Order: sequence, then structure tokens, then C-alpha cells
Amino acid sequence: MTATKEKGATPQQATDAANEAFGRHPGKRALHAKGTLLKGTFTASAEAQSLTRAAHMQGESIPATVRVSNGGGNPDVPDYVPDVRGLAVKLYLPDGTRTDIVAQTAPRFPVRTPEAFIDLLHAQHPGPDMLWKFPLFLARHPEAIPGLPSNLPALRPPVSYATCTYYAIHAYRFLDCHGGSRYVRYKFVPEAGDHRLGPRAAKALGKDYLQEEIRRRVESGPVRFTLEVQVAEPDDDVDDPVTEWPKHRWRVNVGTLEITGLETERETQGDVLVFDPTRVTDGIELSDDPILRFRHDVYSESVSRRMS
Repeated sequence: MTATKEKGATPQQATDAANEAFGRHPGKRALHAKGTLLKGTFTASAEAQSLTRAAHMQGESIPATVRVSNGGGNPDVPDYVPDVRGLAVKLYLPDGTRTDIVAQTAPRFPVRTPEAFIDLLHAQHPGPDMLWKFPLFLARHPEAIPGLPSNLPALRPPVSYATCTYYAIHAYRFLDCHGGSRYVRYKFVPEAGDHRLGPRAAKALGKDYLQEEIRRRVESGPVRFTLEVQVAEPDDDVDDPVTEWPKHRWRVNVGTLEITGLETERETQGDVLVFDPTRVTDGIELSDDPILRFRHDVYSESVSRRMS
């Protein structure tokens, strides 16, 4: 597969590339195809309302639908296979609208543009030629190389979806009630700690061990994550998902996500649930990150294929 042109990537091309890499699976997502739906609440901290006027950041407990997942587009892949894991949260606001937070275990996005992301999907297509495709991808997109040391450990199989740290990658602009604003990035920090398994130990737990474990865990008690934001300073690049901000940047605990059980009412009888990182609400705005801006149309294309 040749590299994409450097301009004009389309949602159709991105979805095709995901389907080519992981196969077409009717009714399933193009990426993050295997996962478990959960329900819970989000409650903002006292500090949150000083950063943004967004309705879910004012301290009231907000209902949430949560999906934990593997990153790939094959719903039959064993849970012990190295992969990025996902945590997607849909919050139901008091006025009847919704907003989403979509996060993953890799702390950095590997590329800066939709065209480069499509190239990455092509490079991940299974087969003998993957041995030369991925090095060629890195040669064409050297911006992905610095992120490998921090992203590769995130591929290790976790003990549980509840024992992963999840990063929302993109920056968002928080607007407060006094006319102030700042850019932030989200991170979900697990109350249970971040714990990983070796390949043999993970494989011994079985093909679906992550799905089974999270079901057992929420049946025995709540699973909690702290939602933390890292606040950018003026010289931080807020539009580049590849770049990490300095670790000493101000961090604020803005609330707690509490997962209380399985969600059995959604994604039944044709219900299509979409977690869209561009679905924001008053008090939060998108950055100009081209990957973030591209995701809405790709999700729409994926949903169209799922429904057909």
C-alpha cells in the first residue's frame, strides 16, 4: 500500500484504512471494536468551577455511560495481545445535552495529521510486509519516533481496564465565568493504580480476561478514576497531539469518575452509541488540532457503515 497524499485525506479513506488493517466486522466500530459498556457518575471537584463554566464542572453529580475497550478494529482479538486500551465517557448534562471525553493509554498521539494517521494504519496491516512497512512509515514520519519510548509501555496487557492511566491526547480551551480562559489536557488516573502483566501471565488469563475481569470488579464495588487536567502555559503548543507539555505544568484534580455497574440498556435493538471527542459544551472549546478536528467526520463515516 502506498503512502497517502499529503493533502486531502477523507473520512472514507481513514475508515477504509482501519477496515483494511483489522478487517470488516458488520455492526462493529472501525477501531476500539472490542469493549464493555458500563455506567456511573462524574462529580466535579471544588477547583473545577474556577477553570470552566461547563455544566458538568460545577459539582453536581452527572450520569455517565462509559466504554472500556481494546484499541484495534478486530472484535475477536484476544485481550492479552499488546494494544492501546481506551476509556470513553459520555456525560448527560442537566439541560438534556451530552458531552464526551475520549481517552487512551498511550500518552502521545503518534502523528500530527490525518494523512499521516492513514499511513500508520496502512503500516499496521497484518502480513509479512509489515516488517518493512513500519520502518518505512517511521522514515516518512519521523515525528512518531520520539513518542515510542513513552507509548510502547502502554501496549503491555493491563491487569484490568481499571488499572490503566488514560490520556485524552488533545487540548481543549476552558472558559470560566469571568472571561478568563486556558488550554488543558485531560488524564484519568485510576484509584487502583496502574498495573501491567507480562505476556505469559496475560495469556494464561484467557482470551477475554479483560472483559470478564471488569464485569466482576464492578459487581463487587465501584471503580474510580480521578479526572486531572494539565494546564498549558503560553509557549505550549496546544494544536499538536504529538508534543508533550513539560511535566511541571500546573495540574488540577477536576473531579471523580465513579463506575458502578454494567450498562445493559444502550447498544441494543439498533441503538448506536458514539463517543465523539469533538462533542463539547458551553465553557469548553476545541483546539485547532487537525487530528481532533478530523475525528468527528471519521466517526460519522464509521457509524454510517455500522448502521448499514
